[in-house]
Amino acid sequence: MHQRSFPTTAALLCAAVVLSACNRAPEVALAPQSSARVCRSVAWPGTVSGHARVATQPDDASVAAWGDPAIFARCGLDPLGPTTDSCVTVDGVDWVVRPLSDGSKATTFGRTPAIEVLAPSTYGPVPLLLPAFTAAAKALPTNGRHCS
Repeated sequence: MHQRSFPTTAALLCAAVVLSACNRAPEVALAPQSSARVCRSVAWPGTVSGHARVATQPDDASVAAWGDPAIFARCGLDPLGPTTDSCVTVDGVDWVVRPLSDGSKATTFGRTPAIEVLAPSTYGPVPLLLPAFTAAAKALPTNGRHCS
């Protein structure tokens, strides 16, 4: 009997290890100014495009994630300088949008510090997600720059 139960127990243990690895919080790097007061108290949305917020590693107030694969947001980036990259205005907030190899990112423009939103291509163009971040972005101090 012990010989029969050992393979079953081993299989269950392996399944538990695999499942726990799958449930790990997505890792995100903190931005250089993540300790700024505004980033310590940023009001991240509860959902983004219908996706619930998920835990991140590290668990830090300046970062947040939603869905699987994760949409990430980070507060505390250095403000962007003048750029020729695509700039869009969403709900009164200017964002510079850049393509990535598997998605896109948007960074607030004219805000110090800046917020960055990273979205896998699964979710479509990142500007479609930006209305969820309007309140958080408007809480950042402006620096006088605007999309032209």
